Amino acid sequence: MHPPPTTTDLATHLLYLHGFRSSPQSAKARQMAARVAEQHPHVTWWCPQLPPSPREAVALIMEGTASWPQTAMAVVGSSLGGFYATCVAENFGCKAVLLNPAVYPARDLAKYIGEQTSWHDQQERFFFRPEFVEELQALTPLELANPDNYFAVIAKGDEVLDWREMTARYAGAHTRLLEGGDHALSDFDHHIDEVLGFLNLI
Repeated sequence: MHPPPTTTDLATHLLYLHGFRSSPQSAKARQMAARVAEQHPHVTWWCPQLPPSPREAVALIMEGTASWPQTAMAVVGSSLGGFYATCVAENFGCKAVLLNPAVYPARDLAKYIGEQTSWHDQQERFFFRPEFVEELQALTPLELANPDNYFAVIAKGDEVLDWREMTARYAGAHTRLLEGGDHALSDFDHHIDEVLGFLNLI
């Protein structure tokens, strides 16, 4: 259980970052959007479509949140979005929820160089360029400044990422380690209350 929030640490702005080849149409993004709209209607919600270039993705995120109050914002990221969420949290010092976060995306995505399709629209294609791997390497944060700002939901059954690498990367953070599960966190609806509780939304 997380301690009850005080009026001084409530989040008024929430950013959601999708994963590689994903979009704001992902199941988790839509579930989060619906719950925030229903239970936290005064929260500013933003779930942008991220470009393939990591440098451009982070630039878009930083530009879109530039006017947000750093002491009253939070971020949720899934897979590659979890990597970006870590970059955001380290930059702003805000809370972050990570859903099966990518830990070494430069290594893991090197094999995807070439033409790719979107999970949610097979007609939508993009090219993952070799320089994007270098951009990921340049963005990789060092040690976490404040692990207590993080809550990681990690599935041992993740068929894409190694749960041991994820738990090691976020050592000291709040963690929900699932014995089974999958990379998509198909049972995300079972964990969304704990996610929302950690975020301390108004």
